[in-house]
Amino acid sequence: MSTEIESGPGVVRGEERLRTTRFWQATEDGTISTGGRWKEENFAMRILMLTQSYAPVVGGAERMVEDLSFELAERGHVVSVATLRQPGDGGDGAHGRVPVHLLESSVYRLPGVSLDVERRHAPPGPDPETVLGLRRLLASERPDVVHAHNWLFHSYLPVDRAGGPATVLSLHDYGLVCATKRFLNRGADCTGPRLAKCIRCAGDYYGRPKGIGVAVGTRASERMVRRHIDMFLPVSSAVSERCGFGGDEPHRVIPNFIGALPPRPADEGPLAALPAEPFILYFGDVTLDKGGGQLMQAYGRLESPPPLVLAGRCFLDDIEIVPGVVALGRLPHQLAIEVLRRSLFTVVPSLVPETFGLVALETAATGKPVVASDIGGLKDVVVDGTTGYLVQPGNAEALGAAMQRLISDPALQKRMGEAARRRADEFSADAILPQVEDAYALAVAARRGKASPEG
Repeated sequence: MSTEIESGPGVVRGEERLRTTRFWQATEDGTISTGGRWKEENFAMRILMLTQSYAPVVGGAERMVEDLSFELAERGHVVSVATLRQPGDGGDGAHGRVPVHLLESSVYRLPGVSLDVERRHAPPGPDPETVLGLRRLLASERPDVVHAHNWLFHSYLPVDRAGGPATVLSLHDYGLVCATKRFLNRGADCTGPRLAKCIRCAGDYYGRPKGIGVAVGTRASERMVRRHIDMFLPVSSAVSERCGFGGDEPHRVIPNFIGALPPRPADEGPLAALPAEPFILYFGDVTLDKGGGQLMQAYGRLESPPPLVLAGRCFLDDIEIVPGVVALGRLPHQLAIEVLRRSLFTVVPSLVPETFGLVALETAATGKPVVASDIGGLKDVVVDGTTGYLVQPGNAEALGAAMQRLISDPALQKRMGEAARRRADEFSADAILPQVEDAYALAVAARRGKASPEG
């Protein structure tokens, strides 16, 4: 038993017209298996990525969308990106092989609204100008799949139609159910969303007027989003669980992938401040909810420790007085990866349920072990006792003990680093991209089912 899935208009690459054709084998219980095979070796889809910010804006999610877009284009798909116009942006352009279309935002024209002036964010509801821009873009791009990555999808909802492109939503955070996207309530792991609690939490995080609007908008839109999406792609089991997926709701846990690491920099610049001897690395903003306080406590108790390097912005007032700490500040990605290469191991002591743990994965790709909190998506990356250690969040004593074991045993460091490098191979583009393409094909089939009279 098989079902044939073809893309709508197809696309032209040179003289060759390409179609997406996939045969899926039905299992005995009637469900669709992703173990099917491509009928045609050459295939392509037209894919429109939706993301509130994109390169050159720096950030984990931005880098993931950029890498995904480039890799899909390399595999023969026709990919374009729609993103909010950021301060200083010119007109539409291209980034590598991928066209980038800039969208306007009415929210940023409202007087008296407290908003981030350095990086524009999409609200959890339709923005009139963004909706209009997406309507025009949809007509010109004619995508087979619209792949959204954050709240910008809310502005796509008004133009989504049953006979339109399949919709896919990657969940890089908890924004489907959480107004602050962090699943953190008053400094502790949240037990789950409730409107009154979410309003208080969002008010503390954004300020009361804005927080009320974001909390109410998030709760009010969740059901509609779940109706429109053909396939959800949470990036970790933690995101899937906390967003409440289960049963027949269409979702696949597909982790972020890691591409080729950047080459060693020709100009080291800030790296001249690195210690001459081996060092421990913390990579990211140093804040209380990222475990900065526990890290300082644990490091202060170590016996004859190597230096601790902080590669990120520091938001702890007493960080300068902790002996042995070298604060480099925020680094470009290429320099940050070079610091990873030179480190002994990385520490990720987060109190927040990290949605994935990109720092842990990049550390593993450089062949270094990781000491991380046993929370959120970090558990999907770090194999406790094999590629590093997982410790109880907020437990400075356990964190210090794990760090001390690695410091005291160079052979253990090497063994775990080699295992970490092998673990990183499981998150390569070659391993993850076929899963994304499978999800697209399933989304197209689901959309066609909704558009058919039987559906």
